Amino acid sequence: MDANPNVYIVGAGPGDPELLTVKAARLLKEADVIVYDRLVSKKILELVPSGTTQIFAGKAARDHYMPQDEINQLLVTLARSGQIVVRLKGGDPFIFGRGSEEALVLAQNGVPFEIVPGITASAGCGSYAGIPLTHRGMATGVRFVTGHCRDGAHLDLNWESLADPDTSLVIYMGLINVGKIRDELIKAGLPGNTPAGAIERGTTDKQRTILTNLKDLPASIEQAELRAPSLLIVGRVVELAQKLSWHIPALDTSSKT
Repeated sequence: MDANPNVYIVGAGPGDPELLTVKAARLLKEADVIVYDRLVSKKILELVPSGTTQIFAGKAARDHYMPQDEINQLLVTLARSGQIVVRLKGGDPFIFGRGSEEALVLAQNGVPFEIVPGITASAGCGSYAGIPLTHRGMATGVRFVTGHCRDGAHLDLNWESLADPDTSLVIYMGLINVGKIRDELIKAGLPGNTPAGAIERGTTDKQRTILTNLKDLPASIEQAELRAPSLLIVGRVVELAQKLSWHIPALDTSSKT
C-alpha cells in the first residue's frame, strides 16, 4: 500500500478538545475534508479551519443519519478525488467506533489510510468522573462491552462472565437496554448493591455523573433524565468517585434502604 495515506481515521477523544492528541490536532488543520460523527464535540470542530469541508455522518444507537455503507463509499470516493480526508470519530476509532470496518473497506479498495488512536471514552469519562477503572483491592481487571446490538438483534452477552465482582464493567451505549443489563447481571449473580455510575457528556463542561447501585441504576438514570452519549460503569471502583470526583461533582442517587 502507498506509504502516503489519503484517509486518516482519527480518534477525537471523549469531548474535551485539550484531550486531542498532538497528531490529531495537526491533521485537523491539514485535512481537505473532515467526515465526523455525532460524538465529536462542537469545541473540537471549532478547531477546524474555516475553509475545510465538513461532512456530518451522524450515527447514534439505532439512529444513523448516514448508513455505514454510505460512509464507507464516501471515504473511498473522497480519497480517490485526491483530497486528504480525516474521518473523525469520538473516543478511539477501534473501540466500538467501527473504525476497523471502514479501514477494511479502504484496504479492499486500495486506498492508503492511517489509524490515529484517541483517548477512549472509558478512560476519559472515568478519569473526569473520579472513577478509576482499576484500583488495588477493588478491581483486578476491566471488561468493555457494548450495550446495544444491530437492529433487530437481542442483547446476548456472556452475563455469567460479566458478573464478576472483582472486575470493573464499562458499558458503551447502554442507556437503551439498561433495564435488561441490570436484570441479567443480577440474575447471573452480581449483587444488586454493587456500586454503579453513569456519566453523560463526560470530560465536557456539560458532564453529569450519577452514583448509585446496580439495582437502582435504571431508575436513577430515568430520574436524572440522562441522555446519550452516556457511559455506564459497574463495580466497586465507582465508590471512589465520592472522594476522587474533581471535574464536576457527582450526584449520589443510590437508595439508602
